[in-house]
Amino acid sequence: MFGSLTQNESLLNAVAAGTANLLGMDCAVCVPFPYLAQAQQLLRGSRVAWGAQDAHQLDKGAYTGEVAAPMLRDFGCRYVIVGHSERRSLYGESSQLVAEKFAAAQKTGLVPILCVGETLAQRESGVTEAVVAEQLDAVTALLGVQALRNAVLAYEPVWAIGTGKTATPEQAQAVHEYIRRRIASRDAQIAEGLCILYGGSVKASNAAELFAMQDIDGGLIGGASLVAEDFLAVCRAGQC
Repeated sequence: MFGSLTQNESLLNAVAAGTANLLGMDCAVCVPFPYLAQAQQLLRGSRVAWGAQDAHQLDKGAYTGEVAAPMLRDFGCRYVIVGHSERRSLYGESSQLVAEKFAAAQKTGLVPILCVGETLAQRESGVTEAVVAEQLDAVTALLGVQALRNAVLAYEPVWAIGTGKTATPEQAQAVHEYIRRRIASRDAQIAEGLCILYGGSVKASNAAELFAMQDIDGGLIGGASLVAEDFLAVCRAGQC
């Protein structure tokens, strides 16, 4: 929940210009709802796609304040984040609800970015894999593993976001490898082609080391995305 028309214009123009010659990578920004029209205007024709940070699970209805996936399509969105750790923790979104949002996004033609991850208490209790499995399985139970063919996953270790604690590249890789292996047990082709992002405080100083891990395919960037040069430095680290 950051931004203003003035700040966004400077940031998005800089990101569009800075990614123009970056090869071997995809780049997108997911902006707050009021700024979707601005993102569409400024990023159209650039290498940067745009999307939203959430969407309702239904196409329409008496849900004042909510935003439906078809509305996002009206603004040219390609992506929408579902199940972000803040939505799960602050607003009590269950894995079943997240799966329904995932389904609504895909039905509308959007690419859902499905976030999964564990809290510090869960990691210290040794249930990281069980937590991630439950969050992931809610989607495959509802839609089948084939639904992951047109989706992006993002692993967010909640304990490593804004807490001062840091996940090592090896810790991140271990969970990414588990996710890919679990999906491969159902469909090896989908697992191999799946893009799994890492969302644990990725920044310019650690991006290259993280992206060098075999199963980390990119980043879901938080604070570093608010400063153009920081975000672009992460993007450069993601080039093939």
